[in-house]
Amino acid sequence: MPDDAAALLREHRKLLLRIQAGWVPEHRRRLPMAGLVVRGAATATALIASVYGLALFVAERYTPFVVIMTGAALLIVSVLLRPRPDAEVERRHALEREVYEAARRHEGRYVLRERLDEPARVLMGRAQAAIEQVVDSSVNAEGLLDDVRNGVMLPAQEWEIARLLAKLSELRAEHQEVVSEGVTPEVAAVAEPLAHALDSSQRAVLARVEALERYAGHVADAERAYRARNQIERLSAKLPAYEELLAESGADGSAVPELSRLSDDADRLEQALRDSVSSAHEAFRHLSS
Repeated sequence: MPDDAAALLREHRKLLLRIQAGWVPEHRRRLPMAGLVVRGAATATALIASVYGLALFVAERYTPFVVIMTGAALLIVSVLLRPRPDAEVERRHALEREVYEAARRHEGRYVLRERLDEPARVLMGRAQAAIEQVVDSSVNAEGLLDDVRNGVMLPAQEWEIARLLAKLSELRAEHQEVVSEGVTPEVAAVAEPLAHALDSSQRAVLARVEALERYAGHVADAERAYRARNQIERLSAKLPAYEELLAESGADGSAVPELSRLSDDADRLEQALRDSVSSAHEAFRHLSS
């Protein structure tokens, strides 16, 4: 679904739960009659007072004119500035209708974590943690991985896992409800293969999650090698300054060969990074197959 719709539904999860439970917002807006009557009466009073004040001015009765006009002005200002108590209610109703329409428009294209049972929530959490680890990695940001395919395949894997877990949770709850009532041998003969089907589906989803975790593990190896390589490169860049310091201070020159080995370490880390990225690519191909 579009990002803005997903963000709207994600931000109002509690309301979304109510909608899925059958709640429907009020579509007919009730007119705030009490508020309109009060505002109308206050406005009419201010106008009458203004007319009376003008009559006093014409009669050259300036003191009561000033008093009347001041009162009328204050009344008009109070009407204009008085907050409408129904405005917040209207905004809330508008938001509820917007969430409701988005939920109905994209029905079947989102899964609420609250609709998953405990085993499904655990698996979903593991899958999302693995995906987040890959997406947030520096090697992914630097384009060392196939970031385009990551941007397509990983959300697709996340959605497929969520969809399967939601269906599995629903069927598992229904099955448990029936079995908990007590079953005859005939019913047990039917319920047992269905339970095996649920277990098989659970294992299949678990395999998907474990494949994601293996991929994230290879990415983590590449991330460590990438970070270490960058650290070695930063230290190596300062090597001439260290050698100059040793020469100027007359320190033991035996430290120079130790420092020179930094470049060898950088080469080894570069190879380790290539190997880790290659392993991650291989894991990704297995994941997407």
